[in-house]
Amino acid sequence: MIEIELENERLDVYLANKLELSRSKVQKLIKDGLVTVNGEIKPVKYLVHVGDKIVVNDDLDYSINIEGEDIPLDIVYEDDDLIVINKPSGMVVHPAPGHYTGTLVNALIYKYNLSCGDSFRPGIVHRLDKDTSGLMLVAKNDFTLEKLSSMISEKRVDRHYLAIVTGVIKNDSGTIDAPIGRDFNNRQKMAVTAQNSRNAVTHFSVLERFKENTLIECVLETGRTHQIRVHMAYIGYPIVNDPLYGKGKCTDFGQMLHSKSIRFKHPRTGEELFFEQEAPKEFLDKLEELKNSNF
Repeated sequence: MIEIELENERLDVYLANKLELSRSKVQKLIKDGLVTVNGEIKPVKYLVHVGDKIVVNDDLDYSINIEGEDIPLDIVYEDDDLIVINKPSGMVVHPAPGHYTGTLVNALIYKYNLSCGDSFRPGIVHRLDKDTSGLMLVAKNDFTLEKLSSMISEKRVDRHYLAIVTGVIKNDSGTIDAPIGRDFNNRQKMAVTAQNSRNAVTHFSVLERFKENTLIECVLETGRTHQIRVHMAYIGYPIVNDPLYGKGKCTDFGQMLHSKSIRFKHPRTGEELFFEQEAPKEFLDKLEELKNSNF
């Protein structure tokens, strides 16, 4: 815990100086809800006061130098400004406690020597969970990183996901509007909560129903940590094989959640770009198994 001894300095500026981190890194921590002031989440522009008590819930070891690694990447699109990657299930996007090697960032540093943004998340515009497969955007320079990040926060990047959930959803579509914050009983989990949370909205539509499962398509209006996983579990239809929020025994593959398409305007040229990626074999095999069980 950090106790403030200054008046009227911006929260992000104070923490950047106090923790010897980049300002962009601190802003990311604040926007991700990992920083609380007197037990509450505050904006980056919050002016600190003497006696404020700040808690930073981040366990990264910043003494570690992140090295590039020769890890194959499935590049769907690339130009001078950005990359669209098809991330496999099982790959961690950026270094985290216990995962400082073998991540997508290690691969990006090796192949592109990216330096834009935070040193632990260079080029990362948005993330996918370790066991979520599919499309994600990576910026090659600061201009693109700033523009794409703004576009996502302003809901100008259209992202669609496929998911297989446990249970049969009766409604053909729905919207889940429920705030998400850190689970007080388990820091590895997120939860729908009114305390220290941020608004979160997920739209879903039913694509196919099976005996005990449903194939759905989800559209994110916001991009909170574990959002689809938390929201679907919250309404009683957790994603199949989800190790944190699911029901029953999980397989080696992980949750059946796939980032299937992304549509956005190029931040420099304004050209509309659209990419779509088929779900991985394990996901398709599970679908085939469920279809066969209907007979």
